[in-house]
Amino acid sequence: METCEPVTGDYPDEPRLPVLTAAEAREAVGYLRLLETLDVTPRGRAAGQLAADLAQRIPGE
Repeated sequence: METCEPVTGDYPDEPRLPVLTAAEAREAVGYLRLLETLDVTPRGRAAGQLAADLAQRIPGE
């Protein structure tokens, strides 16, 4: 069996931020819910569904 060469690369020196904080996620869910109320097209309904799905995954306070 052949193996691949090891992956090498450079990483930035500055600290990395989390993908999204819980507070930022809650704010995004709020904006998605607002979009759902303002957009009566299928895109607005999709925003509402995404908001509901994401809200279930945000840790409680």
